[in-house]
Amino acid sequence: MATLYRFLSEDDTSAFCHKVSAALSKGWVLQGEPVYGFDAARGVMRCGQAVTKEVAADYTPDMKLGEQ
Repeated sequence: MATLYRFLSEDDTSAFCHKVSAALSKGWVLQGEPVYGFDAARGVMRCGQAVTKEVAADYTPDMKLGEQ
C-alpha cells in the first residue's frame, strides 16, 4: 500500500477546476488549501492544489501518477 502525492497547477481558469475535479473523480483527496500566485513573466494568476491517494501497489518512481 502506498500513499501517492500530486501537486496540480494551472492558470486561474476553468481548466484548473476541471483538472482538480478529474482527480477527485478518480479517488484523489484534497490536501490543504489551494494556493494562488501571480506569474509575472506571463502576467497571469496561477492556482495549485495538493492531492493524495492510497493505492494497493508499492510506490516506484516510474509510476504515472495521473493514471492511478
